[in-house]
Amino acid sequence: MPHNKLRIALIGYGKMGKTIEKIALSKSHDIVLRTGSQNPLSENLSRLDKVDVAIEFTNPEVASDNLELLAGHGINTVCGSTGWLSDFDRIASIFKARETALLYASNFSIGVNLFFELNRKLAGMMNNYSSYDIRMKEIHHTEKKDAPSGTAVSLAEGIINQLDRKSSWVNSSEHKENEIPIVSVRETDVKGTHEINYRSAIDEISIRHEAYSREGFAMGALMAAEFINGKSGLFTMRDVLGI
Repeated sequence: MPHNKLRIALIGYGKMGKTIEKIALSKSHDIVLRTGSQNPLSENLSRLDKVDVAIEFTNPEVASDNLELLAGHGINTVCGSTGWLSDFDRIASIFKARETALLYASNFSIGVNLFFELNRKLAGMMNNYSSYDIRMKEIHHTEKKDAPSGTAVSLAEGIINQLDRKSSWVNSSEHKENEIPIVSVRETDVKGTHEINYRSAIDEISIRHEAYSREGFAMGALMAAEFINGKSGLFTMRDVLGI
């Protein structure tokens, strides 16, 4: 797919930021700003004038502040940080007021976003079959700070929107009848696995997605950056993928 050469700010220069950088450079984009814990965005605001799109992958402690600064400076932003969504409406209103673009995704993998659609479809099909109870499990690397993962929360909310008998999720194997239990496991160097099980007394239906590397997430984030360049408004990966 042809694209314009972008001047990208990497807000968060950890493993994901460095993977995005590698792919962006291979596609002839420019990285004009890199910020991290030792070089925070708040100390680099004068450099935002040279930025077309920011890609923000940090952590729940700083994501909201970063997004507020980017919105205030009218920078189209792709955000993959999770654990900050209690501030989403406030942050989104700033992007809207500045007529700039925000694209948030709990997961930028193309495969995961197809998995989101499959999950919604299956939940809708299971709505009339109350003999099936549902369980979820997510496995990530030991450095991941939030639990359950943002992807697991998105999957659970997709189910709740389709399944009348479930109204909330809980990060525990113990659950009430109206809750979806999500078990979180942290293991060394696991990129991300999500599994959803529908179990009855006589059988079980499972769907599962496993990521093998960070490249899939990075490629999706860069695709999102190319998509929102020059746009305004709020977007998701469904817009990027046309699903």
